[in-house]
Amino acid sequence: MPRSKALPAELDPHAQQLVTGLRRLKDRDELTLRHLAAKTGYSAKSWERYLGGTSLPPREAVEALARITDADPAPLLALQEIVADSWDSRRGRSAAEDPPAEQDADGEAAEPGEVDGTETVREGEQESPGRPTASRPAVRARFPHLAITAGLAVLVVALGTALLLVLLLEDDAAPRHVATAPSSTAASTPPAYACHIARVDGRWAAGLNQGRDTEIGYGAMGADVAEAQCLLRRAGISPGGIDGMFGPLTLRAVKTFQAGAGLVADGMLGPRSWKALRG
Repeated sequence: MPRSKALPAELDPHAQQLVTGLRRLKDRDELTLRHLAAKTGYSAKSWERYLGGTSLPPREAVEALARITDADPAPLLALQEIVADSWDSRRGRSAAEDPPAEQDADGEAAEPGEVDGTETVREGEQESPGRPTASRPAVRARFPHLAITAGLAVLVVALGTALLLVLLLEDDAAPRHVATAPSSTAASTPPAYACHIARVDGRWAAGLNQGRDTEIGYGAMGADVAEAQCLLRRAGISPGGIDGMFGPLTLRAVKTFQAGAGLVADGMLGPRSWKALRG
C-alpha cells in the first residue's frame, strides 16, 4: 500500500483528525481510489481531494466509507460537522481580506483621486485659471479608443446574429436526430444481486450463476462473484455487500472460509473451494 501524502500544514486539527480517520479505514481494508469510487458513488478524483485534505468530504461520503468498511460513522460525522463550520468561516475570512484596489483603463492600480481621470484639489486651494490640467488630454485621448471598441463590439454582435440565423435555417431544413447521452451514474453503479439460497441436487446454490464453479480471484467481477458472496454469507462469513466485486472484503472472507475448511487459504475460489461452499 503506497504511503499517504503529508497533509497541508495549514489544515485545522479537527480536519486532520477527520482525514486521518478516513485514511485509516481505507488502508485497513486495502481499498484503492477505484474501489472507493465504485462502492460509494463519489469519483476517484473526489476521494483524492478528500484524503489529501484539500477538499471537505460531505456527510454522505463519510457515511459511505464507514458503511463499506463496517465502521461506526458517528465519530467521523461529529468531526465532519465541526470541520464544516470552521471550513466555511475560514473561506469567509479569506474572501473578506483586502478588497481589490480600483484600476484604471490600462489594468494598473490608480492613486486616490485618479480613478475618474481628474486631479484632486486640496481643501482651501483653488485651481489656477491659467494652469493647464494634465489629466484632461489623457481623458480626451481615450475617446477614440472607446469609439473603436464600441464599433468592434457592434460588428461582432451583428456577425454573431447573422451566423445564428444561418444555423437556424439549416436546422429547419435538415432532419433532426436527438441522441440521449448515457447516464454516467448508471454506468458506474454496479448491478444489484439478490441471494436466493436453496438446495439444488444436494448442493447449495444462490441462483445467480446457474451452478457454475468458475475459478475466480481478487479483482474478478460478475455473477460468479455474487454467487460466492451469497454462499459465504450462508456459511456465516461476511464478504461485505453482495455487489459482484471481488474486493478486499471478499478476499478476506474467502481466506477465512478456506482456513476453516482445511483448504489452502490462497484467496482463489477453485473446484475444491466451490465444493466446500456448496456443501
